[in-house]
Amino acid sequence: MRKYLKINADTFLLLAFLIMLVLFISSAMTYQQQTTVPFLEKYLAGKPFNHFLNGFSFTYATEQVSIAKLGYFKFVEFFIRKAAHFTSYLFLGTFLYIGLKPRLNSLALSIFISALTAIGYAAFDEFHQMLTGGRTPLFQDVALDGCGALVGILVLGIYWAQRQK
Repeated sequence: MRKYLKINADTFLLLAFLIMLVLFISSAMTYQQQTTVPFLEKYLAGKPFNHFLNGFSFTYATEQVSIAKLGYFKFVEFFIRKAAHFTSYLFLGTFLYIGLKPRLNSLALSIFISALTAIGYAAFDEFHQMLTGGRTPLFQDVALDGCGALVGILVLGIYWAQRQK
């Protein structure tokens, strides 16, 4: 496994930087440029699971999130956007970890540097959104992104630690 990682570590770092580039481009777009509501209106016109989802209401970053407040399609889009946050940073953190581990030769240091880099980039990305019109930078999104990165890093780190035993 270690030999495989040394051969492919550069590839994983390149993938991490590609994710960072995609995130940077995405955070430079306004909400109107990247909304999925028209797509959802077209393909979920029958509002599947509307009755089930109607029972959910919660607060995210001081805003109420519910079908009653946002409407069905924006409510569904909220979950798609937050899942995209979590997943993209899960992959970013994981790829950074895989790319850095052979170079740092320390499990703890690899986890720390990968997590710090991913969370730092999440904060930078929210700052970049602040500079973009029509976007709302949120600390809660940095926390969500950080959780995604940590889940990816820790799951892989635990897996490798168990394999070494």
